[in-house]
Amino acid sequence: MADDLSFLEEDLTCLVCCDIFTDPVTLQCSHSLCEECLQLLWTTQDVPQCPVCHEECSHNDKPTKSLEFRALCESFKKRKPTAVSGDVCPEHKEALKLFCFEDQQPICVVCYTSKKHENHKCSPLEEAVGNLKGDLKTQMDRLQTTLADLKKDRESRVKQAELIKKHSIITENQIKEEFEKLHQFLTEEEKKQISSLRKKIESQDKKLKARIEKLSKQISDLSERMAAFCQDMEAENISFLQNYSNTIKRLKCPSVPNRTPVLQQYQHHPIQTMIFTTWARMQNLVEQPPVTLDPDTASNKLQVSEDCTCVRYVEMKLRVSDNPERLHGGVLASQGFSSGVHCWDVEVGESNNWTLGVMGEMVSRKKLCKMDPKKRFWCFRNVDGKYKKGTKPVSDIDGNERPNIIRLQLDFDEGELRFIDPFRNSSLCTYSGGFPEKVFPYFCTGDLDTPLSLFPANKQKV
Repeated sequence: MADDLSFLEEDLTCLVCCDIFTDPVTLQCSHSLCEECLQLLWTTQDVPQCPVCHEECSHNDKPTKSLEFRALCESFKKRKPTAVSGDVCPEHKEALKLFCFEDQQPICVVCYTSKKHENHKCSPLEEAVGNLKGDLKTQMDRLQTTLADLKKDRESRVKQAELIKKHSIITENQIKEEFEKLHQFLTEEEKKQISSLRKKIESQDKKLKARIEKLSKQISDLSERMAAFCQDMEAENISFLQNYSNTIKRLKCPSVPNRTPVLQQYQHHPIQTMIFTTWARMQNLVEQPPVTLDPDTASNKLQVSEDCTCVRYVEMKLRVSDNPERLHGGVLASQGFSSGVHCWDVEVGESNNWTLGVMGEMVSRKKLCKMDPKKRFWCFRNVDGKYKKGTKPVSDIDGNERPNIIRLQLDFDEGELRFIDPFRNSSLCTYSGGFPEKVFPYFCTGDLDTPLSLFPANKQKV
């Protein structure tokens, strides 16, 4: 019956308003529309047309009204079933009085007795609403707590972001200030070096000009005497003999200066020395040493200063904890390196007993490590005034020019460690061949009077 009404509804539906005809009229082409819908449609058209077949209609031909058709439409509207109420079971048309917790939906009594809901937990609607609202309130309270935590976390993140931004600005300004110092220093050094060069050149230029002027005068005088000599040679015999003594005097050769080319006497400006000196001076702007000592790694015969930049040998053993990081002998830096180029300076002073180098991260720290790269220990030593590369003597270092400062230059990627005298810019010892693991700078001293000091380069007197 419902399907029949559905097909009938399609035949009684207006094409314009898509609803059951109201006051239907029929055109000459036999198509029907609501009278009001047709008049409204025609007001938008220059030539009246049927909206179904688009056949032109005359204004003189009025659409035909049918009382029977109208009555049929009205009757259909009355017989058309209305939607089932939400409080009624759509299947059994019974009031919804129970709630099925299994299917999460309200049901009627008939549904409850059916096989579909057999053994399902059910309860009256009011009771179910109370229980479910209680559960939802519990979940809502939990969500409120979560929401509050999220808001606190967001507020914390916002403050953290603001703090990071603030610190970033401060750090950026510090970077600009430090580089401005470097720029200013380099500009002043450039002016100073160029000024020094120009003064030297000006002094040499004055000396050369004076010499050139003197030579020009000598050349002119000698040319005049040679011309007079030529005239004496052409004179008569008696006249020639009478003036012979004067002619001999004219022929006396003036002293000739050193003929060594001036260009060979010119001493080129020591560019490399100047650059190194400037670089060393520029380090005076640095306030912190590039590496610092780690007191937790110092052996019980070494005392590390509070600022972790100096280590001293002590006669009596210190009371220190035997932690895993502590060395049997020596002390490591806090900073380890596994890539890049790094450089640090150590003041050894007049000490005759010290060891410097780098040690592998995995080296056993509870026993003396063999001073060999194969054992992941690369070092340079002074033992009683004699220099050694590990255990092998180094003979090509002038004992009269012993360095007070040792510069260690580590190029991890290239696998090279150099020990340098920074003031003479000379290499003392070099290791090559690579590093199989992360390395830490190593320091050891056995001199009671002279500690080893790591310091900013501004303490150097270059």
